[in-house]
Amino acid sequence: MAEAATVPQRANEIARRSVARGFVAVAALLVSACSTVVPRGPAPPRPTQAPPPVQRPDTGVQAGIPRDAARNRVALLVPLSGSNAGVGKSLANATQLALLDTRNEQVRITNYDTALGAAAAAQRAVADGAQLILGPLLSEDVRAVTPIARRAGVPVLAFSNDTSVAGNGVYLMGYTPSQSIERVVAYARSRGVTNFGGLVPNALYGTRASTSFLRAVESAGGRVVALQTYDRTPGGIGAAVTRMTKDAPFDGVLIADSGATAATAVPLLRRASPNTRIIGTELWNTDNGIAARPALNGAWYASVSNTLYRQYAAKYRARFGAAPYRLSSLGYDAVLLTARIARDWRAGAPFPEARLRSGEGYAGIDGAFRFGRDGVAERALEVQEIRGGTSAVVSPAPASFGR
Repeated sequence: MAEAATVPQRANEIARRSVARGFVAVAALLVSACSTVVPRGPAPPRPTQAPPPVQRPDTGVQAGIPRDAARNRVALLVPLSGSNAGVGKSLANATQLALLDTRNEQVRITNYDTALGAAAAAQRAVADGAQLILGPLLSEDVRAVTPIARRAGVPVLAFSNDTSVAGNGVYLMGYTPSQSIERVVAYARSRGVTNFGGLVPNALYGTRASTSFLRAVESAGGRVVALQTYDRTPGGIGAAVTRMTKDAPFDGVLIADSGATAATAVPLLRRASPNTRIIGTELWNTDNGIAARPALNGAWYASVSNTLYRQYAAKYRARFGAAPYRLSSLGYDAVLLTARIARDWRAGAPFPEARLRSGEGYAGIDGAFRFGRDGVAERALEVQEIRGGTSAVVSPAPASFGR
């Protein structure tokens, strides 16, 4: 465990009782002894009172983390070792930075390494008195943590984007593909795209992306004329494009994968349908080199806003000497949310979970967000267009949610 905030230990002052009366009684006995005749020789030693035992102040030190009655305990569960340690440490740094920026003195955050076992980390956090859990990062870790947190009545703000693990005390901060697909499809439809094609990987992400894509196109009043899946193997997406082009032309094609994968498919798509608009998902926003891929010039994708993130990233680099992971903003925003609620969160009381379901939402580095009844964060997203090596906002994100 690593402490993200250091809190002075509490000491209890102990009063000491006076022993003056005992010394007066002893003095009277000594006076009486001096009037008695004694044999020659050295005088007997004078009786003395044994000193009272020394009482040490209670410093409040105990096994585990120190007692801290003035602050509420929050546990951060992230991978601090293993293959995902980089993003986990970036999340931990982000929470520390948020505490410093908000000057919050009502919350104490303790880090627990989920790489050593998410369930064990949650059990230690609950035993240490955590009243709120931030994290974990991975959906399988969320599943391991959920029953432990639920039994203890501790809400969980997870960083996963797997909506199947949300609900019943678990709230997801992660960027979900369904929201970005709905946003970019609606924008494409408003710009005249009617016939859509889709390329999705044979994976859980692809399955959920394809479902969201079909619903989004139908809701926007368009048509899906082609939808192909592919394996993430050499030549896999190329073969899917070959199958798809039999249904060309189409106005726009969603590629629900990384920017690098999309860039390999675009030249093949252009041969069959030169004017096809390429559409991406929120995955593209985590690719620092997305705008530098010439094949994606003119492509659209929806994501959280990067305006405030750039300021945060500069501050992060100045403090920690390295660039943050894009997902680290989830940790920062989770602390902003906690700090806001902590104004009305009495120390030692359970976390006021009902405040998470505020309809007006909250503001963070990634813009406005609010939790729905399903526990998934609904986010205000913008649409960006890749233009000659940069990304430009073509449809800004709303600043807040309407009633």
